[in-house]
Amino acid sequence: KGKQGRFRQNLLGKRVDYSARSVIVVGPELKLHECGLPKDMAAELFKPFIIRKLIERGIVKTVKSAKKIVDKKEPVVWDILENVLKGHPVLLNRAPTLHRLGIQAFQPKLIEGKAIQLHPLVTTAFNADFDGDQMAVHVPLGHAAILEAQLLMLASHNILNPANGAPITVPSQDMVLGLYYITKGRKSEKDKPMKGEGRVFYSPEEIIIAYNEGQLDLHAWIKVRWTDPRSSQSALIETTVGRVLFNEVVPDEVGFVNELLTKKSLRDIIGRVMKECGTAKTAKFLDDIKELGFMSAFRGGLSFNLMDVVVPGDKDELVKRAQGEVDEVLGNYNMGLITNNERYNQTIDIWTHTNSRLTARLMDRIKSDNQGFNSIYMMMDSGARGSKEQIRQLSGMRGLMAKPQKSGGGGGQDIIENPILSNFKEGLSILEYFISTHGARKGLADTALKTADAGYLTRRLVDVAQDVVITNDDCGTLRGLVASALVKNEEIVETLHDRILGRSAVHDVYHPQTGDLLVASGDQITEDVAKAIGESPIEEVEIRSVLTCEQRHGVCAKCYGRNLATGRMVQMGEAVGVIAAQSIGEPGTQLTLRTFHVGGVAGKITEDSQITAKYDGKLEIDELRTVKKKDKKGEEAEVVISRSTEMRIVDNNTGIVLTTSNIPYGAMLYKVSGKNVKKGDLICNWDPYNAVIISEHPGTLAFESIEDGVTFREQIDEQTGFTEKVIVESRDKKKNPMIRIVDGKSKEDLKSYSLPVGAHIVVNEGQKINAGDILVKIPRSSGKGGDITGGLPRVTELFEARNPSNPAVVSEIDGIVSFGKIKRGNREIIVESRTGEHKYYLVPLSKHILVQENDFIKAGQPLSDGSISPGDILDIQGPTRVQEYLVDEVQEVYRMQGVKINDKHFEVIVRQMMRKVEIEDPGDTRFLERQAINKADFMEENDEMYDKMVVTNAGDSTVLKEGQIVTARKLRDENSALKRKDQKVAEARQATPATSRQLLMGITRASLQTDSFISAASFQETTKVLNEAAVSAKEDNLKGLKENVIVGHLIPAGTGSRRFQKNLVYNKEDYTKLLAERMATQEVE
Repeated sequence: KGKQGRFRQNLLGKRVDYSARSVIVVGPELKLHECGLPKDMAAELFKPFIIRKLIERGIVKTVKSAKKIVDKKEPVVWDILENVLKGHPVLLNRAPTLHRLGIQAFQPKLIEGKAIQLHPLVTTAFNADFDGDQMAVHVPLGHAAILEAQLLMLASHNILNPANGAPITVPSQDMVLGLYYITKGRKSEKDKPMKGEGRVFYSPEEIIIAYNEGQLDLHAWIKVRWTDPRSSQSALIETTVGRVLFNEVVPDEVGFVNELLTKKSLRDIIGRVMKECGTAKTAKFLDDIKELGFMSAFRGGLSFNLMDVVVPGDKDELVKRAQGEVDEVLGNYNMGLITNNERYNQTIDIWTHTNSRLTARLMDRIKSDNQGFNSIYMMMDSGARGSKEQIRQLSGMRGLMAKPQKSGGGGGQDIIENPILSNFKEGLSILEYFISTHGARKGLADTALKTADAGYLTRRLVDVAQDVVITNDDCGTLRGLVASALVKNEEIVETLHDRILGRSAVHDVYHPQTGDLLVASGDQITEDVAKAIGESPIEEVEIRSVLTCEQRHGVCAKCYGRNLATGRMVQMGEAVGVIAAQSIGEPGTQLTLRTFHVGGVAGKITEDSQITAKYDGKLEIDELRTVKKKDKKGEEAEVVISRSTEMRIVDNNTGIVLTTSNIPYGAMLYKVSGKNVKKGDLICNWDPYNAVIISEHPGTLAFESIEDGVTFREQIDEQTGFTEKVIVESRDKKKNPMIRIVDGKSKEDLKSYSLPVGAHIVVNEGQKINAGDILVKIPRSSGKGGDITGGLPRVTELFEARNPSNPAVVSEIDGIVSFGKIKRGNREIIVESRTGEHKYYLVPLSKHILVQENDFIKAGQPLSDGSISPGDILDIQGPTRVQEYLVDEVQEVYRMQGVKINDKHFEVIVRQMMRKVEIEDPGDTRFLERQAINKADFMEENDEMYDKMVVTNAGDSTVLKEGQIVTARKLRDENSALKRKDQKVAEARQATPATSRQLLMGITRASLQTDSFISAASFQETTKVLNEAAVSAKEDNLKGLKENVIVGHLIPAGTGSRRFQKNLVYNKEDYTKLLAERMATQEVE
């Protein structure tokens, strides 16, 4: 019964003894592996230990009197407690524990007071702050438990984040600000000379002496001779005094860090230290920079006052100009030149641009203010606190606000088109204040809803992947995934280097120019190898992946690759499934429920309305059909009327393709194929707000089944009084509104266009038109909505493998498109392949059809708008494509939020979604048709069928029966025996193996379909699962983690792996004695 039921309350989560909880406060003087534990709390937690020691020392005789002494807190107790605590770590946990770094071990230090002290650098991992958060303390009791806490869970060993391999113990806030402040340089000015600027020193020590004597200013630019301890070569370095101070704590292996420290650069430096020097030195380095950071922030006195908030002088002018542009747009609308939707979009656009221009001016002003020593700017630039957005609101303008949606998604306009012009320094008017509150309140409501959703997603992910454990070193597969740089809209989103780092190569990889072996087959691709591959012209590398791993239970180490938390190859027994689920679920709360933030929409559209050349080179355009026409300015341009036009820019010397793009239908083309273009040339542009239909021939227009009140209605624009014909869905499904172009002389139809619902007709019947004229506008929101569900709902939709709310119709074959009749309100589309195969598709008339007659399309290309369903990709393009699609699409959502998660975590989940196959034809196997079965079982059974025979006629044999499956050898032996007796021999045929198709299951279904009924029952639909298990007399082998937790066993992962269970541990003498005995017995034998 839900969370409070038997399974989840008592079996999966139990309360434990020896635990305490208290408020946390910051402990800046602690070492990374320490925490402050209040004395009274420690005395209570370690009571049994103290009692035992009291009796051992002979201070008291009985347990009862010992208890009294502990309760009275006599001085001897503290003495004993100090001893007990030596080498006895405690576990600290902060709820909610979203990933494994939510529980870490610390060495306790006894402190006065009642609050637990926490090291400031581990707050990120716990997601803790000191505004009253509470944490729980647990005591590991057994020797094994203490050992594991010290070796595996100690905070100083958990420096890297398992989700992406980046350091997670990164200085934040004050520390970053302090380090940024001391490493910032400053030039002398007239009224403010910098002491010691430009002096040269022979060693860092000399600088420190000079600085302490007050001869140097902290920010002065100086030169210093620095000797590299690695190569013992020295060089003169231009740097600042503060940077020399910082380098005193940097380990020698890293070299001289001569840069302005921000949160980002600190993370990289910590990563480098970790790689070069290992954990112990990194922990020391972290403590040193913590000290330095806090000290410098305190010494620098970095607070800010109202004068630091600089308002740019040209704000009023920018706002006036924008207001003018908005009025002009409104004028156009009132004259009926543009639709309401266009007016809205253009208004939003103008304000977004003004806002970003203002922000740019503002950033320039504040950056140059006081040589960049403006406190607010320093806080933002260092990454300590605040963002561009927030500074914009303080001293620019607040800009456009979102309006809360009415439930049921009322209208696509979710931005209030009148922006807030004031900023917080000037103060808001009453109206502006209320508009703001209303957006802020929605944000709070959203957050609360989101947390619950994200928690549920994590739970489902853990459930589906919980039994994925590393069970073998190498499964020996020959398959892999082809990894290449991920490119979206011509930009490299993720480099090849990032995608292959820490994976194993499938084949040997050679450098294409020098022929050197970069990495051997099956070896890990290290940083150096990845760098070499990234710098070479290699476009793609085939890497081992969890998705292609052939391990039967769990996965193998080679396919998984590097364990991101250690930076080394993953070890046997690592519970990679749970790590993957936590890595994906933990940032879930940061994903939005809403699809986008303020200004997101408006900004996006302007980028996507033109293509400019990104490189110099030769322009090549494929499959182009155009008509000539004059554009707005009266220049002649070509209008593209083909749907699948692609352009490439090719390097003139090497012939390498530099960039490719699709040119959309209806675009104005300004350049000719085959000519050279320069970087920044405009190649084409199009109307971002409307999809259009363009006439391809000159002629007269004839309308067909465009009837008022039936297939279209006249919309009168309230403000302008102009009427527009808008196509509506007709009750009479046989009527299909079309516009035909009739040749003026011969009166023959030249071309006909069918109109989708929602199209605005901008021409009249009988009107004479030229080629390239616009006949119909379809507002983009309804024309090409695509799927803009972002954030959590999209992640859920993908992991549950749901069909999207508005799926596209997808072609299954390559071929030429032609249109058929209309059947029951659906338009028939026929695709004919080159081999003459026909496929028929029905697309509802209300949908916008993306293809035209005679277009050539490829398999997997959508025929109508909407997002493609994963099931379609699986059926048409196969399992590998659907796996790639799922991984890339989920990554896209997280990337929009700036969350980095390694691909392999998504791959683990997708592998679990694709574990099963459905039997199509059982052949001679024991499967049933339509039965869902594990891939491994299916392969095994089919291998059994190999070289087996099925008896079709037993002849005179007594051993064989008809329909029996036997090996070829047995049949041969039996037949030769029968021949000897001159009896009729048995006849047989080859056994046929089963055929199957890959299934794609959502994570909920996949968890319920797991082999273990205990695990499934504790997840969802308990009664149903238990009933089915009982009816089919299921057994549970306790292979996964969850089942073992429920029955109270050690989990079969990590140190609990079953292969360690039989190991016995001896001390050295016993071990040698045992070995000698064994040797002796063997010799005797």
